[in-house]
Amino acid sequence: MSLSIVRTVADLRTQVYAWRKAGLRTALVPTMGALHEGHLTLVRRGRDLADRVIATVFVNPTQFGPNEDFSRYPRDEAGDAAKLASAGCDLLFAPTVDVMYPAGFATSIDVGPVTTRWEGAFRPGHFQGVATVVTKLLLQAGADVACFGEKDYQQLCTIRQLVRDLDIPVQIEGVPTVREGDGLALSSRNAYLSPEQRQVAGQLNRVMRGVIDRLHAGETVDAALSAGTQALLDAGFTAVDYLALVDALTLEPLTAPGAGRLICTARLGGVRLLDNMAV
Repeated sequence: MSLSIVRTVADLRTQVYAWRKAGLRTALVPTMGALHEGHLTLVRRGRDLADRVIATVFVNPTQFGPNEDFSRYPRDEAGDAAKLASAGCDLLFAPTVDVMYPAGFATSIDVGPVTTRWEGAFRPGHFQGVATVVTKLLLQAGADVACFGEKDYQQLCTIRQLVRDLDIPVQIEGVPTVREGDGLALSSRNAYLSPEQRQVAGQLNRVMRGVIDRLHAGETVDAALSAGTQALLDAGFTAVDYLALVDALTLEPLTAPGAGRLICTARLGGVRLLDNMAV
């Protein structure tokens, strides 16, 4: 299957307008490239929900902090395009920084409380960058549905909030996390792990499931989370930024066992691994 590539908003909108005029429904899959099976699962889900699928590849500088990995974030447009074509994607939007943030650009979107804890606390400004670029992509593409992975759960909650608040006419589809055989959530940043770190990384899934088992067995939230944090450190993780049971919508901490989301970020050297599971 051939994959068309466009780099300007005008060209993107021209194609989407033609599809809409023909009565076709469109799905959007925003990515930062370095595509893996998790991204391709989003494309295939978009194909289930729409007649045409648009993927975007844009490494967004505004969501990286000053000491983060923007300059070394993996980039492989040709490889990404081949993978997208094989997954049934119809159009790749691959803008430059100048297209997304032209001279004089000054707007930033702050989505409020859902962004302030957890990743927001460890990565100041990150979610303003995410919210701003996703809002632009949603408005540029005008798609009927947009697919995002549950793996970045706080990001998904942030996007759902901004779409509600700003009345953007798009359906946000959360797609379950795709995992390796040992349970590690797929991530472009997994490529940074050494072979030794990769062996340790698989324990994140196991430990989190153990925390959920403790909660189901009646253990208090504090005790289960404390045991889980220690288990991660014992397994070889360098640090645990947070391990928390939160409300699935607001991300506020839950102090008693109940339906919610278990979220975690743990470090292996300079690599931060994120995961979450329904409870």
